[in-house]
Amino acid sequence: MSTYVYGIIDGSRSSLPEEMAGVGDPQRPVRILQESGLAAVVSDAPEGLRPKRKDLLAHQNVLAEAGAGGCVLPMRFGSVAPDDETVTAVLAERAEHYRERLRALDGKVEYNVKATHDEEAVLHRVMAENPELRSLTEANRRAGGGSYEEKLRLGEMVVAAVKAREAEDATEVRQSLESSAAAVSAGPESTGWIANVSFLVDRDGAETFLAAVEQVRKSHPHLELRVNGPLPPYSFVEPGPAEPAGSTAGAESSGE
Repeated sequence: MSTYVYGIIDGSRSSLPEEMAGVGDPQRPVRILQESGLAAVVSDAPEGLRPKRKDLLAHQNVLAEAGAGGCVLPMRFGSVAPDDETVTAVLAERAEHYRERLRALDGKVEYNVKATHDEEAVLHRVMAENPELRSLTEANRRAGGGSYEEKLRLGEMVVAAVKAREAEDATEVRQSLESSAAAVSAGPESTGWIANVSFLVDRDGAETFLAAVEQVRKSHPHLELRVNGPLPPYSFVEPGPAEPAGSTAGAESSGE
């Protein structure tokens, strides 16, 4: 039977709460696989697992329990290995990397920040910043709206100005917050967001980071910021070879 992997902890923490249950219906019992001074928190993998709310919450609960006694390297929801032997083989192969990550991530959490523009507000901003746009808009207004070519030119200039503003704002969001974080990881680009960035933050310094987010909100009123956290540091485990061999990634348990 294939093995579902929740995360990796230090091997000295060899026990979890009794009768802990994980994903699946019925929920699969959670167990520990030890190798090379490390331990993988796993269960049997149910067939046809999908990112349903019940299973996403079960995945998060296991990570919360595993992280209560120390650092846990979280795997994304849906990380499945062919069997237990594959998991322990990867623990052995990647032992040095996992030990380094456990040290580096101890006492830290992840905050994911996504930014988008308030369309009306950013349009006002680019118009205020661009005299040529204002002049062309006024000229078209005086001409009763302007010719088709003039309207097209104005539209293209507005789109270009907004695109440039998007790039500048994405950079400013990251630069404004990274000084309050221990590490930064850019997330995948997606439609609708001008920035999608995860920040590794000291758990004890979370208030400082969130204060920096509020400062960005105040200084950039044309931006809308969505903050998700604190989360297990998914973005800082390193994907790919750092996950169990043969794993398949489903939806993120952080709901991003």
